[in-house]
Amino acid sequence: MSTYTLVVLAAGMGSRYGGLKQMDTMSDEGDTIIDFSLYDAIQAGFKKVVFIVREEFIDQFKAKFDDKLEGKIEIEYVCQELDKVPSGYPIHPERKKPWGTGHALLVTKGVVKDNFIVINGDDFYSREAFETIIGELSKLDKESHNMCMVGFNLDKTISENGYVSRGQCYVNNAQELTDVVERTHIEKIEDKIYRKDEDGNLVVMENDTTVSMNFWGFTPKFLDALENDFVDFMKERSAELKSEFFIPTVVNNVIQSGKGAVTVLKSDAKWYGVTYAEDKPVVTKAIKELKEKAIYPKHLWSIK
Repeated sequence: MSTYTLVVLAAGMGSRYGGLKQMDTMSDEGDTIIDFSLYDAIQAGFKKVVFIVREEFIDQFKAKFDDKLEGKIEIEYVCQELDKVPSGYPIHPERKKPWGTGHALLVTKGVVKDNFIVINGDDFYSREAFETIIGELSKLDKESHNMCMVGFNLDKTISENGYVSRGQCYVNNAQELTDVVERTHIEKIEDKIYRKDEDGNLVVMENDTTVSMNFWGFTPKFLDALENDFVDFMKERSAELKSEFFIPTVVNNVIQSGKGAVTVLKSDAKWYGVTYAEDKPVVTKAIKELKEKAIYPKHLWSIK
């Protein structure tokens, strides 16, 4: 019987939010956003979760999740740190942050052995997303580089309180990803959505543009591709102060090399997340309504 793993990207420092948003409570019952992702993943059939955290916060994560998840899902923790990189490459002396989502996922190599999904710890994706992707994950040959992802409509992923980063997805008629471009500055201005190009100019984006919210489905082979590409990245950019190694960059490389394809599963669900502290009231209100409608139980971890 196949076992599928949930990998949670939770090592971010929350600089724009003003604190460790992955651990912030979003309901009167003390739920974090991660609690809902865990609940949905368990209901969908995932058997293992791997938290990617910073070493200084690992005890907080264990205190928050270990007891409530006991007997419900297998748990492992890995740490993303600045010095967890291949030796021999110069690092900027003022650099404080690790190397981005691709580096974070790479530290799971050796721990993740089955097909798996990757999610952000501060994004509320919806039950539908988990139920959709596990079916596609079961079709992926473990020895292949094929992948899948859940894409969202851009207008359902925007903060009203500032700019966000999103992976803009280009999809062919076979619903396969042909390219994903990391847009690091997308914001809503009045009734339109704009991105900044490389020159800082504002470019209008369509509301129904498909974007990645880091909801990927991979085989263990993707970790090999990550490792190879990270070495190349460090050779070229290790000395930069703010360079980042993104998951979509490696996805693109796999696609362009012809090694694998990415099936895009579209979700019409409304995304909720906390990029800024001002986003929190929107998320807490939505969670309260979902509980009132009995989409989620009032106390998530009363499940057996």
